[in-house]
Amino acid sequence: MARALELAWSGWGRVAPNPMVGAVVLRDGEAVGEGWHAEFGERHAEPIALDMAGAGARGATLVVTLEPCVHQGKQPPCVDRVLASGVARVVVALTDPNPVARGGAARLREQGVAVECGLLAAEAAAQNAAFLHAHRDGTRPFVALKLAASLDGRIADRAGHSRWISGPEARDWVQWLRAGYDAIAVGGATARSDDPSLTVRGTLQPRRTPLRVVFSRRADLPASLVLARTAAAVPTIVFAEQSEGEHAAGLRALGVEVVGEHGLSAGMTALRARAVTSLLVEGGGQLAGALLQAGLVDRLYWMTSPVWLGDDGVPAVAGHEGAPLADAPRWRIVERRALGEDTLLVADRT
Repeated sequence: MARALELAWSGWGRVAPNPMVGAVVLRDGEAVGEGWHAEFGERHAEPIALDMAGAGARGATLVVTLEPCVHQGKQPPCVDRVLASGVARVVVALTDPNPVARGGAARLREQGVAVECGLLAAEAAAQNAAFLHAHRDGTRPFVALKLAASLDGRIADRAGHSRWISGPEARDWVQWLRAGYDAIAVGGATARSDDPSLTVRGTLQPRRTPLRVVFSRRADLPASLVLARTAAAVPTIVFAEQSEGEHAAGLRALGVEVVGEHGLSAGMTALRARAVTSLLVEGGGQLAGALLQAGLVDRLYWMTSPVWLGDDGVPAVAGHEGAPLADAPRWRIVERRALGEDTLLVADRT
């Protein structure tokens, strides 16, 4: 199952809104077939793995990260291909939350195939967290907050300079991360101070260009910003409580969509109505604090770099009310890894 999960990652940025899925066919403890869902609308993991296994699939075990589907979509039902292969046992990490596609485990059992569910379920759920959230909550996107901070929790120095706190390996990884989200967001202050492009510039190019989002109370973004100047080519939206006036008109003239929404929750609802199921927020500190305070963050990507910026540096999270230690929420650690000299911590809200 760990190998199947590894294979599934190959669909990152290319299969959404479908889930990432990996599959392995085992015969006498040896892998005789492997597959993954590589592209939206194209073949699923199970038939690819079974085709590789060929006749070796008969009587074997199929290990798959998500329950085989039972419906005819852009591809035929995977459960039919599994039954035709003659496998004797199917081991599944997660049952499918999609009411249209689920039911494969029950169908296989009805036909005499042994089915076990739940192996490495937590890891599989973390991998497809945005997909699961979309079927659990249709009111807002899955929200991930990414922050690159110093050892003392600062995202910029006293002058507001943040380029570059993290090293090249971490910055390359962020480009890969961006490719898997429907939209990328920053706060108005970060847009003005950093002038980010919020585009994917890595080797992995997403199937769909992420929508660029700015949360700004007054829509007072200079027309000279990259986000504004390139809005005609890359979809860009600004959510602002004050959505009229000279600044807003200037942005609209450049192709920026300026929407009057009061509060972050309203903005999230508006994004979900635009079919945005996952949102990556890249700062700044005020926006991070407001999202955490409102309980709108589902996942945290915290990048720590071996540098100290001091008390007058810009805090990674600002305006977030604290809680007594006994009442403070404990997040669940999903991953820890080194990225060059930097350290990545991924944590999910429990």
